[in-house]
Amino acid sequence: MTLTFSARSENEAFARVAIASFVSQLDPTLEELNDLKTAVSEAVTNAIIHGYDSDPSGKVTIEASIEGDSVSLIISDNGHGIEDLDLARQPLYTSKPELERSGMGFTIMENFMDRFEVSSDLGGGTRLSMLKRIESKKALYN
Repeated sequence: MTLTFSARSENEAFARVAIASFVSQLDPTLEELNDLKTAVSEAVTNAIIHGYDSDPSGKVTIEASIEGDSVSLIISDNGHGIEDLDLARQPLYTSKPELERSGMGFTIMENFMDRFEVSSDLGGGTRLSMLKRIESKKALYN
């Protein structure tokens, strides 16, 4: 599945719902579903706020696929890119302190997903690749 939408803050909720619907075929637990929705929220919000400086003319793309018991997500933008990726991945770091951002986005995504990778080109955008294994509720009760 591929979704591309405008970099508008209201589309963050749309992205959460779309991914929740997509992954429902794996019958995730509530915790797994919340982990995925939170990671998607963080990624989309970062793209909107940091990638495009809240310019709604920018586009955010989510590519989602399912293989076996895992969902893979690639969330990308063609925005500003990240100048210092190592610094940006540090907990509590934010490049926009005036917006009272917590600086925990990458940390949250990394902790909620089974695999998390980020790449960025200054002036060329950012790409987040995430994987979450889903332990079907059906398997828990058998």
